[in-house]
Amino acid sequence: MRLRSCRPFSTSGVHRLPRLRLALLPLLAAVLALTVAACGSDEESSDESSPQTTASLDDCTPDQLETKSAGKLTVGTDKPAYPPYFEDNDPSNGEGFESAVAYAIAETLGYAPDDVEWTVVPFNASYAPGPKDFDLDLNQISITPKRAQQVDFSAPYYEAGQAVVALKSSDAAGATSLADLADTSIGVQIGTTSLDAVNASIQPSSEPQVFDTSNDVVSALKNGQIDAVVVDVPTAFYLTAAQVPEATVVGQFAAPGGDTWGALLEKGSALTPCISAAIDELDSSGELPSIEKQWMSEATKAPVLQ
Repeated sequence: MRLRSCRPFSTSGVHRLPRLRLALLPLLAAVLALTVAACGSDEESSDESSPQTTASLDDCTPDQLETKSAGKLTVGTDKPAYPPYFEDNDPSNGEGFESAVAYAIAETLGYAPDDVEWTVVPFNASYAPGPKDFDLDLNQISITPKRAQQVDFSAPYYEAGQAVVALKSSDAAGATSLADLADTSIGVQIGTTSLDAVNASIQPSSEPQVFDTSNDVVSALKNGQIDAVVVDVPTAFYLTAAQVPEATVVGQFAAPGGDTWGALLEKGSALTPCISAAIDELDSSGELPSIEKQWMSEATKAPVLQ
């Protein structure tokens, strides 16, 4: 979902980033070692937010992986689980972008569909520090340095843009630029990168209204409590098609610094390199782009706001 160079939502380069980064790691490590020596530092470096390496898939078979349940892969996500990421509020049916990605990762690692188990994990709880009762969580979770101090992230499987959804009856519906939205009453979900995107890119004259859950955001828009919401682009199209038909997708804009999503794992999980290896394999084989095209293509239709 790349929003740069007038090519909104293209991900042609997103999934190659992890492999390029990994190829450079030995060189970067050598340079870093020389730099530390030259500076005479006696402090140990921290790797709390350093990028995870990938493993060989030969070392990532079910009989070698220490998962929460032996021989099973437990995947977490929030509830309700919305399209286009999940269909019919049932992650286990394999329908929807993230459901399909989860089963593709599992298959790449050698798990049968029946070996995948799902558990409910509230969005805000997913990246809280501490032990997890899942092996990985797929829930449109943006990779950020702050979160990476508390949890592990896999190689990215998607790059998202932000979208503005406004009631058709509001002045915001006619906005053609981010500046046109400065005086709009905007709502966002707490803990999401959308809040940072609103403050950095739209810079509204009044503080955005923050809500605990995505359902609360939708209800506020329906009730006219706010004029617009900011969510990721695919969610925006679902909102206007199924939940708030009296609203419209005003446009999309790039999240500051990009907004890549990764599978979330417990901090220091031995599974992280294997999940990254599976995602890289899905990308290089063309399966990941194919899954994205099937479930996320609608998002390319949103105009770009600058």
